[in-house]
Amino acid sequence: MKDWLDEIKWDSDGLVPAIAQDHKSGRVLMMAWMNREALALTAAENRAIYWSRSRGKLWRKGEESGHVQKLHEMRLDCDADVIILMVEQLGQIACHTGRESCFYRVFENGQWVSVDPVLKDPDAIYRAGH
Repeated sequence: MKDWLDEIKWDSDGLVPAIAQDHKSGRVLMMAWMNREALALTAAENRAIYWSRSRGKLWRKGEESGHVQKLHEMRLDCDADVIILMVEQLGQIACHTGRESCFYRVFENGQWVSVDPVLKDPDAIYRAGH
């Protein structure tokens, strides 16, 4: 039997993009990268675990902020090179800027405009971790 992780088309760095969506509304919350270990742990622990390229280590979403992403469903696209995680975003904040979604800027009249409010000051979220 083929290992389900072998079906993923990992990039040259051993990563695959993962899109986190709210399991109820379908809103895209964020995009991050996963390596084989992160994806396996996500399935095992039923929570989103990513690979931080900047820190070079596993990143359990919410480990500093408390804004854990509880996994409801995982999907693989037709080319086997993108993962979608249907999650329950605890605390309603996915973005390090304190917003619900990382996709809070809309292109209007030739510029990017922030359209979503900051729900919690990032300094208040991450103070303990820094």
